[in-house]
Amino acid sequence: MPGDLRDGRIVIVGASLAGLRAAETLREKGFTGSLTVVGEEPHPPYDRPPLSKQVLLGMAAADTTGLPMRPGLPMGPGLPMRPGLPTHQPLDADWRLGVRATGLDPDGKRVLLADGESLPYDRLLIATGTRARPWPRPEQAALDGVLTLRTRDDAARLADRLAAGPRRVLVIGAGFTGSEIASACRKRGLPVTVAERGTAPLVGALGGTLAKLATGLHRAHGVDLRCGVTVTELRGDDSGRFTGADLSDGDHIDADLCVVALGAVRNVEWLADSGLAAGTHGVACDAGCRAFDMYGIVTDDVFVAGDVSRFPHPLFDYQMLSLEHWGNAVEQAEVAAHNMVTPEPRRRPHLAVPVFWSNQFGVSIKSVGVPTFSDQVVVAQGSLRDRRLVAVYGYRGRITAAVTVNMAKWLEHYQRLIETAAPFPPGPGAADGHPLVTEFPLPSDVPDPKGLSHGPTVALTGHLPDRRLTVVRPAD
Repeated sequence: MPGDLRDGRIVIVGASLAGLRAAETLREKGFTGSLTVVGEEPHPPYDRPPLSKQVLLGMAAADTTGLPMRPGLPMGPGLPMRPGLPTHQPLDADWRLGVRATGLDPDGKRVLLADGESLPYDRLLIATGTRARPWPRPEQAALDGVLTLRTRDDAARLADRLAAGPRRVLVIGAGFTGSEIASACRKRGLPVTVAERGTAPLVGALGGTLAKLATGLHRAHGVDLRCGVTVTELRGDDSGRFTGADLSDGDHIDADLCVVALGAVRNVEWLADSGLAAGTHGVACDAGCRAFDMYGIVTDDVFVAGDVSRFPHPLFDYQMLSLEHWGNAVEQAEVAAHNMVTPEPRRRPHLAVPVFWSNQFGVSIKSVGVPTFSDQVVVAQGSLRDRRLVAVYGYRGRITAAVTVNMAKWLEHYQRLIETAAPFPPGPGAADGHPLVTEFPLPSDVPDPKGLSHGPTVALTGHLPDRRLTVVRPAD
């Protein structure tokens, strides 16, 4: 950035959690220059985890999930973002809400917007996150009663439908989002069928061994769980209302509400002609959050944070990690913002161990590390029968992850073991003085993501940009 690192022009594309935390960190670091935050949604930044929990249960309205700003930061004036859109008073930044970024000109250092404007920058942060993967057949996705869940508006629509008391709800996909939706339905007393292409709920996140617990939770709470099947057709009546679905095993489900929970799509289309390493799994960057171009050369003026990023992690063999975790969005945004305004010698890496949580069917599931980066698992504490346990995952003789069920107080202990590459399996009594529950490690049974009907919340990938690369040779 020319001149003082505290001055200049920074543009953040993405006005959700990562974008907000990056903007706050920039101001905390003393950045006094022009700061612009672009967001496609008309709403100020809001929290997503409550959308599939408290909002669906009717315990909170979708419009009450706004993210608080850190105290002590300079406030900007309450300005209308666009005609007809709500006003708010965020930190000192130019908030462009309700407008989509459509392109990036890296040579001219400009972000192109859908309203025809272009924003010049000295440094850019890409934090565009993900969107819900839609049902692949548009004419069926358009049926009245076929919904997805990702945004605040999605949650408000779905909560209203659940409150109206549908005859039966069909949930397609049994990842964390699909399972939390099913849990909310059962807590409301609604009949629900879950269709999952994989062998069990949460199998893409936890592996097949621990996913057996998730299967038991669904069935114990009255979910009509169908695993190993796909939905082949969504049906509607003559008025365009959803009436049910056909399954690959020949069965038919009668339902009047369908929630498509097929995972997430990373918002990278606007970067198609940018020359960045952007593809299905997101935008590749180094551990300092600097984006790679399509030839693998690191940039110094474009940074990436949040769900849209792919970054290497030394604890996981430097494979590229794609995460959809709240904590990762916060910590990576703070690292990116620090590095955007800090000289090279004082920049720092994003090496946080992934942490994730979910509440469903009356249990709290929390994980640290990457369970899918494993070949074995042991139950180190607790009991499968009591649904209170710690499962520890290992890869080639070292601990790589731990998942707790109603035993979250042990997460910090196992995080230290992961960070220090402690041997797997953990020694008897490593945590609470008792021997391991499972005498011998079991296969973690991590499935190929291609066999799932939803995306895992963690992806380990060597994915390359899905476009043809031109080999550049120096002139003779």
